[in-house]
Amino acid sequence: MKRIIRYTLPAAGCLMLLTGCMKWDYGTTEEFSASGRGLFVTNEGNFQYGNATLSYYDPKTKRVENEVFFRANGFKLGDVAQSMTVRDGVGWIVVNNSHVIFAIDIDTFREVGRITDLTSPRYIHFLSDEKAYVTQIWDNRIFIVNPKRYEITGYIECPGMTMESGSTEQMVQYGKYVYVNCWSYQNRILKIDTETDEVVDELTVGIQPTSLVMDKNHKLWTITDGGYEGSPYGYEAPSLYRIDAATFEVEKQFRFKLGDWPSEVQLNGTRDTLYWINRDIWRMQVEEERVPVRPFIEYRDTKYYGLTVDPHNGDVYVADAIDYQQQGIVYRYTAEGEQIDRFYVGIIPGAFCWK
Repeated sequence: MKRIIRYTLPAAGCLMLLTGCMKWDYGTTEEFSASGRGLFVTNEGNFQYGNATLSYYDPKTKRVENEVFFRANGFKLGDVAQSMTVRDGVGWIVVNNSHVIFAIDIDTFREVGRITDLTSPRYIHFLSDEKAYVTQIWDNRIFIVNPKRYEITGYIECPGMTMESGSTEQMVQYGKYVYVNCWSYQNRILKIDTETDEVVDELTVGIQPTSLVMDKNHKLWTITDGGYEGSPYGYEAPSLYRIDAATFEVEKQFRFKLGDWPSEVQLNGTRDTLYWINRDIWRMQVEEERVPVRPFIEYRDTKYYGLTVDPHNGDVYVADAIDYQQQGIVYRYTAEGEQIDRFYVGIIPGAFCWK
């Protein structure tokens, strides 16, 4: 998703790497039939190693299946699995450095299609059966795609960006407008008119807003990481922002300490409770005017890297990347903070997707 890996390479070098292509080697396959509710975990793998994987967890049986994409399709997922979205029984897996989005059957994990020739895709947001937006890093455009035909149909030019500094991330929709946070060496939230496919407004926040969600009151929440010491874009104390979607104005800024590195804003199923990572795991009601003084889940002297909340029962899942080299661990907690399970997944578990 994410942050540590991205900082280690200069932008020019990253652009050169985009010219590479992934070789899909087909082999034997397995049959799966994963009916009912479940949780997908996209494991990034190491940048340029092509070792991204997909895991699947059944909350009822507490059983995890790893490398399900490879096992179901007979070829590797690719290089850096960034995110996943489910729509109408199809899972869309965005594989960043392989420039591809795979569409899979969410019960069998078999590929049903793919969108190729993307620059460096991050997230996909559906507007209809025949139109979706795909955000990019190292590109000043958001791609418009037709999911039914698996093809690129157009682009949205993002002002104030170059191909080297372009960065658009997560998307939420309010009415006809889609809002997107601009993360890498950026400090803005963009507002896009989905009827004209144009950026119609922008809002400046702190340095590097990492994620974006919208609560039950139609308030947008984003959290900034503040950059890093020595960054050419700047370094500042990070903040959590509450933004009114209707007026597109900041309502509240919650400031953290310089040196903190918060990330991964998430909501529960009723969208009334906010969660985020800042060394520990934190949560608060969306109407609160102060951040809590005690964490929900304390730091374990490791690397919390991903976060999700079960929309049905409020269980909290925390991904632990450990050392970015070995299999990661996902911890499962009740809504009261009691650990009830832990399971191994792939290398650098970064994002979750509920089925």
